[in-house]
Amino acid sequence: MLEQPWVSTIGRIVSSTETKAVETAELLATHLGLDVEVRTGLGENDRSATGFVPPDEFEQLADAFFAEPEQSVRGWERAIDAQQRIVAGLADLLGAGDAHSTAVVGHGAVGTLWYCHLTDQAIDRRHDQPGQGHYFTVDTTSGRVLHRWHPVDQIVA
Repeated sequence: MLEQPWVSTIGRIVSSTETKAVETAELLATHLGLDVEVRTGLGENDRSATGFVPPDEFEQLADAFFAEPEQSVRGWERAIDAQQRIVAGLADLLGAGDAHSTAVVGHGAVGTLWYCHLTDQAIDRRHDQPGQGHYFTVDTTSGRVLHRWHPVDQIVA
């Protein structure tokens, strides 16, 4: 990822507080000589009600989380509430007219819920990243998504 041409355009790095997100953001920051701006409102949906669940069960719960965004799945934070929190946590990035690119580092539902909001589409897992290590690009002036999910190690023209 660090060798991709788009990485050199990053002038600001925003991360959730989650360990994997912060670690990834710190890799980028070290490579670019930047600081990481950690934001509490960008965390993954709150799933503490169930704690760890085996992967197959987790996928079923995640499917339900996206399929019924106004319902809590076994005590999880509702998708619409998580989306509102994430949109609010990133609102200052849009329309600010920043001259540099901002990398927002989070995982899972965070990007998907923001993507659904930015593209004015209903919350739906079909908009989820196809696997770990993907990104989409947003024109921060207009708030328009420029492309769908791509692997972080893929050049997007």
